[in-house]
Amino acid sequence: MQVYLVGGAVRDEQLGVRFNERDWCVVGSTPEEMLADGYQQVGKDFPVFLHPDTGEAYALARTERKTAPGYHGFAFDFSSDVTIEEDLLRRDLTINAIAKDGDGICIDPHGGQRDIENRILRHVSGAFAEDPVRILRVAKFAARFSLLGFSIAEDTMRLMRAMVDDGEIDTIVPDRIWKETEEALGGKNSRIFFEVLRECGALGRLFPEIEALFGVPQPEKWHPEIDTGVHTMMVLEQAEKLSDDLEVRFAALVHDLGKGTTPKNKLPSHPGHEIRSCKLIRRVAERLPIPRACRDLALLVAEFHTHCHRANELRDKTIVRVLEKTDAFRRPGRFEQFLLACEADARGRAGLENQLYPQAAFLRGAFAAASDVDSGAIAKLHDVSKISAAINKAREQAVRQFKNSIQP
Repeated sequence: MQVYLVGGAVRDEQLGVRFNERDWCVVGSTPEEMLADGYQQVGKDFPVFLHPDTGEAYALARTERKTAPGYHGFAFDFSSDVTIEEDLLRRDLTINAIAKDGDGICIDPHGGQRDIENRILRHVSGAFAEDPVRILRVAKFAARFSLLGFSIAEDTMRLMRAMVDDGEIDTIVPDRIWKETEEALGGKNSRIFFEVLRECGALGRLFPEIEALFGVPQPEKWHPEIDTGVHTMMVLEQAEKLSDDLEVRFAALVHDLGKGTTPKNKLPSHPGHEIRSCKLIRRVAERLPIPRACRDLALLVAEFHTHCHRANELRDKTIVRVLEKTDAFRRPGRFEQFLLACEADARGRAGLENQLYPQAAFLRGAFAAASDVDSGAIAKLHDVSKISAAINKAREQAVRQFKNSIQP
């Protein structure tokens, strides 16, 4: 039995990047031998074993053969005579197809170290085209390593386009689409993930609602970048700077989806895009397993982000209504997420990336004032049918007093 360190740990070690997990490839063993040595087997498609002491993943070297369309359409051979070179051949990118033996010697049959040095993301072999999820993985790696100067090899991008044209991209199951997207949104430079998908044609198949935004104009007065798709990518970029929360970043991504369905005779204005955005967000959430927290925040941002931008112009009654609609009194943490997403939207415009966003501070102050209203005390003074109106009136008065207190 021979054991090799493989995958991301070897790649990141070559890059000088810190890594948290190590994966191992075992050559010359069988499932029975692994179990006899105390390893715990996990996984259904092929055997992966957890080390009895470290808990790290040890996979038997394997080859794979395409048997049907889609991500699950593979047959695996993990017999004891599969070599490390054969195992590396099935991997996606050359930078991920490097192994290191117990003496620290690298096995690199596909030039992964050279591509690391040249900062190239390149597929290992034509077998790349057999797994459409690899398109998402390449987009994710392009985003993750963009700051290190990585780019996608031209022949790999051509292969990805061919996979889209052949319809293989349409076989990816919704769970996997969201899993890869969620990981991209949780990292850095996630706009590159979506830009790569668009470049190879996959964005329109996986996220047609986002693809529809590109080329749609907005008023130059408010959006110097003009293009709604470009604006969306800029908003996502700003959301990453403001928050690590997946919910905030997802809301930034989808808050303007309705602009992709604006009638051409209304352009470049987008009347009613807020409600249309909500409809499309629900459609995305029905198609993909979007977490409820992501969906709900996105719906709030889509419907009320223009209210937030005009916060200083709103009537007291409208401010209280926005606070209630965003459920600020019961979920102040989510209200803060709402404000961050709205700030990202305001900053996601050409030349305005560093502008202040006093509207958020204004609404925080208005919310604090309205929150000081003693709802319990008011409830004791009124009939049940009049309690809600009385509380709202008191909150409106508190907001009015707050506004007067900050007037110059």
